[in-house]
Amino acid sequence: MFTGIITDIGEIAEIQQRPGEDLRAVIRTGYDLSGVALGASIACSGVCLTVTSKSADSFSVDISGETVSRTASAHWAAGARLNLERSLKVGDELGGHIVTGHVDGVGRIEAMDAVDGSTHIAIRAPAALAPMIAPKGSISVDGISLTVNGVEDQPGGDAIFHLNIIPHTAQNTTLGSSKAGDEVNLEIDVLARYLDRMQQARTA
Repeated sequence: MFTGIITDIGEIAEIQQRPGEDLRAVIRTGYDLSGVALGASIACSGVCLTVTSKSADSFSVDISGETVSRTASAHWAAGARLNLERSLKVGDELGGHIVTGHVDGVGRIEAMDAVDGSTHIAIRAPAALAPMIAPKGSISVDGISLTVNGVEDQPGGDAIFHLNIIPHTAQNTTLGSSKAGDEVNLEIDVLARYLDRMQQARTA
């Protein structure tokens, strides 16, 4: 369980192909890894991954083929920068919103514009997620807890939703170096996920 408050930006130092579609990544980090146990969970750009080994300044994770197929592919390449968050502990401040680290789909940045010192970002979400994204609701974009400012439904069922990124968020996450056309991992609010499932079951 996470909150969507990013505490480090890591970088993939090495990526290895495993049997089938699985990958193994070595991620360089500024975390003090002496306090990170093997088997601990770390969210990597919104994907909950398990620490399988570590050194003084990096940790390794195995990425299943299922995860690779459901997340932004550019994240899993040597040199890619990842938003990192360690798992929530009981008693920690819940500064963002409840984030599970289970990516629901991949979105695409449509536009980024400077507005009054902040950055406006428009992201296209796939039709499967569109009904679960609401103005003033929470969404996780590459693991970052953000508030939706507005939603525009598109022909074909997709939706474009709008975010305002303050300078602090841009400086301390990968959004500061993102650009139009980039793919991002999306996790919709967990409450919206369950409400959508209840609605589907009711109309089945």
